[in-house]
Amino acid sequence: MRLSKGVRRGRQIEIVINGQPVACFEGETVAAVMLEQGLTTYRPDSAGRPRGLFCNMGACMECLVQVGERRQRACLTDVSPALQIITGGPR
Repeated sequence: MRLSKGVRRGRQIEIVINGQPVACFEGETVAAVMLEQGLTTYRPDSAGRPRGLFCNMGACMECLVQVGERRQRACLTDVSPALQIITGGPR
């Protein structure tokens, strides 16, 4: 759940996660937006098991998502208008 009381936000924008438009705010990370949307599976591991946010500071690589042609850590990637994200989780 996003905090709303006493919080200043950037302008509202829209990104796309697994083909679905998602409203969010500039200044948020992809991980924050995914958590707010209830998306907890970011990628599968080599055995196909779901992996999600673990350290939330860029050290563990558990939150890799596909952003364009590259895999990036969701916890370190800021949202930008029309950003396209593909996860390995449920769609």
